[in-house]
Amino acid sequence: MKNLSFFNKIVFFINNVFALLFLASFALPYISPKTFPSLSVLSLAVPLLIFIHILFVIYWWLSGVKKQFLLSGLCVFLAIVFSYFPYKFNGKNVISGSSFSVMNYNVRLFNRYQWIDDKKIPFKISEFIKQNNPDLLAIQEYYPSKEIYIDYPYEYIELKGGKNDFGQAIFSKYKIVNKGSLNFKSSSNNAIFIDIIKNSDTIRIYNLHLESFGIKPKNVDLVDLDQKNSKKLIQRLTTSFTKQQSQVELFNNHIKNCKHKVVICGDFNNTAYSWAYHTVKNNLKDTYLEAGKGFGKTYSFNRYPLRIDFILVDNKYTVNQHQNFDVQLSDHEPILAKLSF
Repeated sequence: MKNLSFFNKIVFFINNVFALLFLASFALPYISPKTFPSLSVLSLAVPLLIFIHILFVIYWWLSGVKKQFLLSGLCVFLAIVFSYFPYKFNGKNVISGSSFSVMNYNVRLFNRYQWIDDKKIPFKISEFIKQNNPDLLAIQEYYPSKEIYIDYPYEYIELKGGKNDFGQAIFSKYKIVNKGSLNFKSSSNNAIFIDIIKNSDTIRIYNLHLESFGIKPKNVDLVDLDQKNSKKLIQRLTTSFTKQQSQVELFNNHIKNCKHKVVICGDFNNTAYSWAYHTVKNNLKDTYLEAGKGFGKTYSFNRYPLRIDFILVDNKYTVNQHQNFDVQLSDHEPILAKLSF
């Protein structure tokens, strides 16, 4: 510190603050939102924190300062070791004749309210699903439009009814022998499930849609947020995360009674650094971490990339492939995994 210029001392102080924030993020999966609601918001910022530390590493390296370089270097190293780094350099693609495919897709009501200026969105989504032909398909924000055509021999669709005539759906090529809904209270979101028969084995498929942020990206400017609007944004997020906790607790009580191998698909409206994800995942495999490549982004909030859609599978499954699709037919991007056991 003695040999640093006054400017670099200020930079190093800021560097320390961001290092503390990053280290605090490691505690997020173990601290429930109801305990520290505001702290849970930090889970959304972890990819940004890692990027900031990469910039600090570059800055100190170019400045020729070695000791200060180590702080952010350690943060980046920890991010890689503990699978926090938001980019995977190596993927996996194993061809297996016994594998089956699972797709998850939040379709945003098939563009019912013309968020995208394209009247052919329902047709394009239908064609996209047909081309990729997943054996199992979980959809959030499903709307029973006459303009869509999803042809599967078995299906389970659960709508909220009333004004909210949308909900969730699971389509299957395999016979459904059981189905049900968890019916989240005071929410347009929900969790549904089906039990299917594949090769004389029963598999449970969950479609989990946790509480949404309730924030429209076009109404929020992340660059120009003033103090008043920042407080409103954080309050809205903490309210959503707290509600997610109640939904996750209900979901976990339900899955504990399941005796079959499980596959959980869903839009968690939260990142892999959150308590909600950590609690739902438990000892399951995340197909992106097992076989994915790249950033794994499934949603962009004003160009800020987030991975909030997941496929989690029983440890008895081998994940042969995970694919993210860069298609702009919804505010979410679909993901597909190929599994075998």
